[in-house]
Amino acid sequence: MKAEGHPNFADVQVTCSCGNKFTTRSTLGKPSYSIEVCSECHPFWTGKQKMVDTAGRVERFRQKYGKK
Repeated sequence: MKAEGHPNFADVQVTCSCGNKFTTRSTLGKPSYSIEVCSECHPFWTGKQKMVDTAGRVERFRQKYGKK
């Protein structure tokens, strides 16, 4: 394989809006990233996720396709 065909893969410092900082690797070429949501503050990973039922959609689905 050609050596110049691959991008540079380097360590980068990632900073979340919640204040969490961690190091990962990237091909972007920047020394640092700023992100809005990480695994420390995302509702799915923190267990604070809420299921929003807009206008009874879940209940209508269950009535239509649920066991009879």
